[in-house]
Amino acid sequence: MDRHLFFYSARHSYFRPMPPTHPHIKKLLQCIDLEEKEQVKRYSLDQQHTLKSLKAEGLALHPIMVTRKNFGYADYPEISFRLNFPAETNLFKDGAAIECFCSGEEPVKGVLISLEGKAGEFRLFAPDFPDWIEDNGVGIKLAPDQRTTTIMKAVLNDLENNKDLYQLFEQIHSGESKEKLSTTAKPVSLTFKNQFLNDSQQKAVTAITQNEKITIVHGPPGTGKTTTLIEAIVQLIKAGEKILVSAPSNTAVDNIAKGLIAAGVQVLRLGNTSKVDEAIFLHTPEGKLANGKQQKEIKELKIRAEQFRKMALKYKRSFGKAEREQRNLLFKEVKNIRAEIKKIQAYNEAKLYTEADVILGTPVGLYDAKINHLRFHTLVMDEAGQCIEPLAWCIFPLAQKYVLAGDHLQLPPTVLSNEAARLGFNRSVLEMSIASVNNIFLLDTQYRMRKAIAGFSGKYFYNDLLQTAAHLDNTGIHISFIDTAGSGYNEVRGSNGMSLQNEGELRIVKKLFDTAVLDPLTTAFISPYAGQIAAAKEVLPAEMRISTIDSFQGQEQDNIILSLVRSNDDDDIGFLKDYRRMNVAITRAREQLFVIGDSATIGGDAFYNLFLTYIEKYGAYRTVWEFEME
Repeated sequence: MDRHLFFYSARHSYFRPMPPTHPHIKKLLQCIDLEEKEQVKRYSLDQQHTLKSLKAEGLALHPIMVTRKNFGYADYPEISFRLNFPAETNLFKDGAAIECFCSGEEPVKGVLISLEGKAGEFRLFAPDFPDWIEDNGVGIKLAPDQRTTTIMKAVLNDLENNKDLYQLFEQIHSGESKEKLSTTAKPVSLTFKNQFLNDSQQKAVTAITQNEKITIVHGPPGTGKTTTLIEAIVQLIKAGEKILVSAPSNTAVDNIAKGLIAAGVQVLRLGNTSKVDEAIFLHTPEGKLANGKQQKEIKELKIRAEQFRKMALKYKRSFGKAEREQRNLLFKEVKNIRAEIKKIQAYNEAKLYTEADVILGTPVGLYDAKINHLRFHTLVMDEAGQCIEPLAWCIFPLAQKYVLAGDHLQLPPTVLSNEAARLGFNRSVLEMSIASVNNIFLLDTQYRMRKAIAGFSGKYFYNDLLQTAAHLDNTGIHISFIDTAGSGYNEVRGSNGMSLQNEGELRIVKKLFDTAVLDPLTTAFISPYAGQIAAAKEVLPAEMRISTIDSFQGQEQDNIILSLVRSNDDDDIGFLKDYRRMNVAITRAREQLFVIGDSATIGGDAFYNLFLTYIEKYGAYRTVWEFEME
């Protein structure tokens, strides 16, 4: 039967499109359902999941102190807040779906814009601020991301109806020869704008310009992946292409946007603009239209809307029928004015879309922008190793050719449902594609860290192909392991009973600041366990960056102290077994890497045994007793 035919549904008594037939699409849809159910279960505030337990698990922040209110992106209410207490905030990432709540009130859905230290900001998907927003006991909690879920389901259900895209999907999932997705374009000679690209970067750029369907740029830490992509985009524009750039995080999108702006590229950054710096803001629709002819009209409309809003707010919660009707009429007028503002903005933004050489945004941000009427030649996806597969298919229809850049040997996308992860839902679009794409280019020279720090990762994960730039050769000891074996520094469950801590390892960290002359401002503390991070925030200098390994992926610091935590009589190393997490951890430091752990617990594992052997040869192997005697 043809895919475009319809079948009769007795249940709904109307005709509807046939459901997908491809087994992997079915599995992805099943995984989305599993993940959605797990989110609802985990994030619910009910008798089983009390506010206290959600706070203990790092899923809720309560109470918050509202410091500022304003109408921001698309005239949604935005709230700035502070935390007056130490909290586990690692799961509250930019763009996370949240709910703002107050006891006895209906919660309001929104999105977290940012959270740095104890200061943050979120947006509410509501016409106005809740009456109770500044009451005592207001908080925010993580919520199921229903918007993203809905988009992914819609795209997957329609995938088989897009002939060209479905062909690519089948090739990626066929398990057949890589030759199917290899390029046949003739070599070309390029004049590189960036004269400092190394040989592997030049080869990757050249391959991208010859790309006929899909090319992968595999960039281990510090190998200049963004630099390479920027040069490739410049070359594609020179060839007359219009480019779409995306990444699963706003931070990654902004990073590549800055590089393109510096290269003189005409870019348009879509999505949230409330937290971008001035250099990027000028290249957003809001920034580009700031001094336009229609801006005065929009400003006047916003003033009118605010006047009506304030009039409506004069009617408090307890009022009669007449007052309620008057309030509703005022809010309706506010809604009408805002609709008129959006209409004016949409008309002007349409012109910006056609003028830009490159349009950038997160997958959901680009999908919501409704730019499918535009013709993009190439989609460049950065951080593709962090992008779950269905999210990528949301924007694949927008382009004809694809460049996936990232590192599938670092941590995969975060998935809450263990069952969905077992079915492969945490396999990124990069990891899925790399098995069937022939055009894979490794950036083979790293410019971030000392040779000794990069050495083990290069040998174990990158087949000894990763080189270090000459100026980063060793000038002393740059990697150390501090062994706690036999010290009694055992792991314990934290007070919430959820995550592990190791107080003894934290005592060593404090002594390291005295013996190694470390500066808290140039040192970061990382650990696999949220419980250890919470304990560290109580005892280590406040100016230090303290984070789980997962949250620190993509970041770097001069000095890194890594606390492994695991120390027990059963040689149980838990999710230290995911060696990609260790790959992330040991490639964050530029100058000094200190690893604290129990060799008796981790040494029975082949990977960690190799790591300890490497440090004995290329670094410093120390024992806890050196610190106990000081």
